[in-house]
Amino acid sequence: MYLSIIIIPGIASLLSGFFGRFLGPKGSSLITTTLVGITCFLSLTSLYEVGILGSVCEIKLAKWIESDLLEADWGFLFDSLTVSMLVIITSISTLVHLYSIDYMSEDPHLPRFMSYLSFFTFLMIILVTADNYLQMFVGWEGVGLCSYLLINFWFTRIAANKSAMKAIIVNRIGDFGLILGIIGLMVIFKSVDYETIFSIVSGSALTIPHSILTLVALLLFIGAVGKSAQIGLHTWLPDAMEGPTPVSALIHAATMVTAGVFLIIRSSPLFIVAEDILVLMTIMGSLTALFAATSGLLQNDLKRVIAYSTCSQLGYMVFACGIASFATSFFHLANHAFFKALLFLSAGAVIHALGDEQDMRKMGGLIRLLPFTYVMILIGSLSLMGFPFLTGYYSKDVILESTFAYSFVSFDSSFAYWLGTISAFFTAFYSIRLIYLTFITDTNAYHSILKNVHEVPIKMAIPLMILAFGSIFIGFLTKDLIIGFGTPFWNNAIVLLPNDAEFLPFFIKLIPVIFSLLGAIIGYSLYSSNLLWNWASPEQGTAVARFVYSFFNQKWYFDQIYNRFCVQPLLKIGYHTTFKLLDKGIIEILGPYGIASIIRFTVDRARNIQSGLIYHYTFIMVSGLILLLLAASQKDAIIASFPLNDLLLIVLIGIIIVQINTTTSRL
Repeated sequence: MYLSIIIIPGIASLLSGFFGRFLGPKGSSLITTTLVGITCFLSLTSLYEVGILGSVCEIKLAKWIESDLLEADWGFLFDSLTVSMLVIITSISTLVHLYSIDYMSEDPHLPRFMSYLSFFTFLMIILVTADNYLQMFVGWEGVGLCSYLLINFWFTRIAANKSAMKAIIVNRIGDFGLILGIIGLMVIFKSVDYETIFSIVSGSALTIPHSILTLVALLLFIGAVGKSAQIGLHTWLPDAMEGPTPVSALIHAATMVTAGVFLIIRSSPLFIVAEDILVLMTIMGSLTALFAATSGLLQNDLKRVIAYSTCSQLGYMVFACGIASFATSFFHLANHAFFKALLFLSAGAVIHALGDEQDMRKMGGLIRLLPFTYVMILIGSLSLMGFPFLTGYYSKDVILESTFAYSFVSFDSSFAYWLGTISAFFTAFYSIRLIYLTFITDTNAYHSILKNVHEVPIKMAIPLMILAFGSIFIGFLTKDLIIGFGTPFWNNAIVLLPNDAEFLPFFIKLIPVIFSLLGAIIGYSLYSSNLLWNWASPEQGTAVARFVYSFFNQKWYFDQIYNRFCVQPLLKIGYHTTFKLLDKGIIEILGPYGIASIIRFTVDRARNIQSGLIYHYTFIMVSGLILLLLAASQKDAIIASFPLNDLLLIVLIGIIIVQINTTTSRL
């Protein structure tokens, strides 16, 4: 059963990819959705066996690398963390596959799209089930490749090309840090297996210098920063919206962006002994939460607003890991998958209904035309805001409460708490803004578009309803299992520390809720009265207000700063070194250009020898033969072995024949 979970999505991808032209769109969709659905059922079964019954399963499939310095197997580890991730990945993937059948029905390349989705799922499963870092890196790079293929699915669009290139290049920075970290683990521990490394790190007789462990943890964290889009390497994530909307739901909800957080949680025994990296993690996560929340405030693209909310929520997960609350971080990861997938797929329903329009300024008034989609987006947005007793409330508020509990003993925890709480205010603000501009305000859409607006078909509605149920209830149903006091669920899969958030005063727990409700109220008031636009409009707003509006709308000018001070200087350096000095210089001179020049020069000179006169050729032959005999005369043994008289006689006869032929030809 456990190997079937890994193999089945790969089979689905191969069938749809190689035989899609024979199966057709319907056949490819049916096969991939059915097989991924079977994988989801098997994942739920494994969750019961491993997570509930506590029966951990480890499979050593085959030898991979075996040398004096390193041994690595193709092995799979199914513990509580793995099976929980499997349920999240396969359930969201199944719903996205089902949703895509109707959403992409007009696309002629639907079999290829379904193959990519299944392949993405397969490689994400490889990532989370690996029992060593090296095999995990295979899945890690695989999901990066699939993100490129899916973002660039409509490859005739220049924007999709650029976004896909940006995603894979920015991720290479984090991947470089990760592979260096894995090499460091190989050098230090002489192994890449999780069990070996974690048992040594957790041992009481640890003799490895603390600075070395800190460096390795830093390199692993750099890998997580790139994949989970933390501040600094976040720029690829909003641009990934150029892919089809189901891709956004899969990448940003349950798979690729959560891989970095999964790496941190999986490596919790290693990070727990590197306190300096935990501090860095706390600060970077909280800064990411605030930056992304403020950047999403004034975006006009419907999907980009949700993308920045993903980036912000990833910041919450990372700084929860920074305070060593790994179970709480995973709890938010699981909850986030449901309400974020709901938001993306509901946004896809709006875009699908409006003929691929994504600008919220060209929407409005859709509450009467798309009531079902409005309810779905409302549920997802309220859960994202952390509205009381919805799924997001149970994990997001627990993260802030846990951070507050540590704020009295460390500055970084206090810093993270207040930035996270302020981010909750901005999250509620842009969530209400999205709902108001899309559904409530007077419509700005063209009449021709509104005339064809339609509610989602049943195949798109079923995934939305399931995700809406998860966005409301899944947090309440699983909170005691995952983060409950003394829960046996984790069974040593991650590091668990005592959580003092249980004993905080009630009014402290209300602070994030108050900030969220305040953000929602202010957001609705500003946009319903049109105050915000008047405040920052070119005609009426002040210069300071317009700058603030532009600052948030342009995402803190990160892209412009990178292009000006990083990308352009690097391109100039590359032009003058790699291109002019190496490619057009040394390589061409020593390589194709130099060789061609030498051959051309030699041929031009040798051409003059080819006169066409036989006596010229005879002279060259005799001269060469004489030179050969002179060289051979230096060796007595060689001279003795040469039949010199016979050879000279042959030469003489040849000269006579050539002269006769030459004379005859002249006559």
